[in-house]
Amino acid sequence: QVQLVESGGGLVQAGGSLRLSCTPSKRIISLFFMGWYRQAPGKQRELVATITNRGTISYGDSVKDRFSISTDTGENTVYLQMNNLKPEDTAVYYCSAFYFEMYWGLGSQVTVSS
Repeated sequence: QVQLVESGGGLVQAGGSLRLSCTPSKRIISLFFMGWYRQAPGKQRELVATITNRGTISYGDSVKDRFSISTDTGENTVYLQMNNLKPEDTAVYYCSAFYFEMYWGLGSQVTVSS
């Protein structure tokens, strides 16, 4: 099993920035990929960004050029830097990891006010 500990999130005005962090219970390099998904009220969970253990990165279309995912192997932590936030980015953000199956964090609320 993989436990995921998230931090970050909160309330920010439109145009502002936030950073989410996620630390897995296994070494990042042993996980096939890690990433972030988000779910807004009344909507399906959607991809935000993922990064594989080989460094391949994917972004959801709505966050390209504004969000950036990265890993710090020394800290064994994955980061999601979110810039130029918009009200439509308001959602619960879930850290995820794939290690033979999908694992999820508890989620972090991100609220962007207009």
